Amino acid sequence: MGMLEERVAVVTGAGRGIGREIALCLASEGAAVVVNDVGVSLDGQGGDQDPAAEVCAVIAKEGGKAVANYDSVSDFAAAGRIVATAVATFGKIDILVNNAGIVRDRSLVKMTEDEYDSVVAVHQKGTFNTTRHAAPLMKEAGYGRIVNITSSAGLRGNFGQSNYGAAKAAIMGMTFVWAVELAKYGVTVNAFAPAGFTRMTEDLFQGAAPPPDQDPALNAPIVAFLASEQASYVNGQVLGRSGFAYTIFQTPRQIAAMWREGGWSPAEVADHFHQVLGQHLQPVGMPAHPLLGKKA
Repeated sequence: MGMLEERVAVVTGAGRGIGREIALCLASEGAAVVVNDVGVSLDGQGGDQDPAAEVCAVIAKEGGKAVANYDSVSDFAAAGRIVATAVATFGKIDILVNNAGIVRDRSLVKMTEDEYDSVVAVHQKGTFNTTRHAAPLMKEAGYGRIVNITSSAGLRGNFGQSNYGAAKAAIMGMTFVWAVELAKYGVTVNAFAPAGFTRMTEDLFQGAAPPPDQDPALNAPIVAFLASEQASYVNGQVLGRSGFAYTIFQTPRQIAAMWREGGWSPAEVADHFHQVLGQHLQPVGMPAHPLLGKKA
């Protein structure tokens, strides 16, 4: 018996990469899975492949239950149809993994409005769209598990990803809000920042074979745990993966205070900032994998 027997899951962007591995893992633990994927290229353009159906076929071959869905999370009504597919096919929705995403990387001074809007529409708005449709059903049932896929690009910053980083940081913020709002209904909401060799990261290795710790399947077990009854005490957390390790992020919080009766003048701030607050400045940017070549 798997830890997700009798549960119904929706995984968006599940046709390839990390989403595919999550869908396969949830199914192996007994969940019936809606495999959502629009089958588009990395930048969100149309494609002629059907990765969602292929994932469903793999699940069926292993004795599991799955159904494909091709709606886009970026459209509110379409996102409702994703959730409705779970209810119509399997009778309910217990688990939602918001994984769908695209990238259109470009530095700030070169990024177009469309490049910004399209990425935010899929990641940030898409996460809202599907959750907005799923949450009332989970609330009524008194049970639910929502796992939002965030990224170190939003938690730490990454060159050329104003759009992606903004959306992923927003997903962290929405996770906190929803965890507060839904906890009393038996619904947990957590975020996970995965790692792994996928279409989104293949350029980082410059044609070299990725190391074993970049296998996207390594992300799936912790998502399955967060989706289970056993994770009832985990809510409003941001977790991640680094190599073979699962990690937990501590959110921005006050760690030092600079106090003065009556407040400060700009000159007084300048005189005391380094001594009090400046000692706690944090580095920005994602740490490089030790096996990666240096970026130009």
